[in-house]
Amino acid sequence: MGRRYLDFEKPLEEIARRMEQLAAKKKASQEDTAPELVRLEAELAAKTKEIYARLSPWQKVQVARHPDRPHTLDYVERLFTDFVELHGDRVCADDPAVVAGLASFRGTPVAVIGHQKGRDTKENVARKFGMAHPEGYRKALRVMRLAEKLSFPVVTLIDTPGAHPDLEAEERGQALAIATNLREMAVLRTPIVAVIIGEGGSGGALGIAVGDRVLMQEHAIYSVISPEGCASILWRDKGEAEKAAEALKLTAQELLALGVIDGIVPEPPGGAHSDWDAAAESLGGAVADALAEVARTPAPDLPEARQEKYRRMGVFLELEREEEDE
Repeated sequence: MGRRYLDFEKPLEEIARRMEQLAAKKKASQEDTAPELVRLEAELAAKTKEIYARLSPWQKVQVARHPDRPHTLDYVERLFTDFVELHGDRVCADDPAVVAGLASFRGTPVAVIGHQKGRDTKENVARKFGMAHPEGYRKALRVMRLAEKLSFPVVTLIDTPGAHPDLEAEERGQALAIATNLREMAVLRTPIVAVIIGEGGSGGALGIAVGDRVLMQEHAIYSVISPEGCASILWRDKGEAEKAAEALKLTAQELLALGVIDGIVPEPPGGAHSDWDAAAESLGGAVADALAEVARTPAPDLPEARQEKYRRMGVFLELEREEEDE
C-alpha cells in the first residue's frame, strides 16, 4: 500500500503522482527522465518542509492520528533488543491495548510500556483502538513495580484517544486503576521517561505518563479531552473541532511553552509516518539523553523531585495593582 495523504497534503500527493508517472514512462520507453525526477524530488522536499512548518493545531491532530504513524511495537522493534512481553494484570485479564515488558535499550536494561493501536479494522478491534481497560493499567503498574525492584528505568510510550469508555471498564474500576497508577508512579523509586508518540488523550494517557521527563514528538498532541469532545460540550457541535483544537493548547510547542512537557522530539520531514526509521532514530536519541539526565538523581530522591516537578505546573505570579488615588 502506498502512502496515504491527508487533505492538507494534496500538493504533495500531486507531486508524488507526477514522479510515479515519470518513473513508469522511463520504464516503458527508456526515455531519460532523470533530470525531471531530480527536480520533482527537490520540489517535493521543499513543499513538504513548507507545509509542515506551518501546521495548525487541527492539522497536527490529523498527523497525530495518521493511520500509518508508527506505534509502540514499531518503536520497540527499532529501538529495543531482547524484548520480553509480559501479559496479564494478575487480577482479571490481559489487555492488548497496552504492551509491557522488559528489554535492553542501548545496553541498559529497561521496562518499556506503551499503548498499542492496530493497522486495520480487525487489529484495531482486537487492540481496542489503543484504549485500555483497567487491566491494561494494572498490567502497566505491575511491570513498573518489577522495574523498581530490579532497578530498571521505565520508558512509556503514550498513544491513545483515552481510556476505554465502555460499561465493562467502569464495572472493573477504570477510575481507580488510573488513579492508582498516578499515585504509584509519583513515588516510584526508579527513573521514568514518558513520551507522547501520537495521541495523548485525557486520563487514558496520564495513566502511564507521570514521569521525571515527559517528551512529545513534534506532531503529537496531548490534551484533557479530544477536540471533538470539547466541541460537543462547549458548542454542542462536533463540527467545531477545529476551533476546539485551537483553544485546547494541545500541540507540543504550546505545551512546552506552558511547562507541561520537558522537550520536543523532532520528526522527519512529512511526519513520523513518512519515515519510521528516521523517527525512531530521533526518538531513541531523545530518550537516551533524558535517561542520562535523570540518572544523575539518586533513586531515593526521585519521588520528591518528580512531585516537585508537577507542583510547579500551573504556578503563576499575580502582580499587585497600585490603587489609584481618588
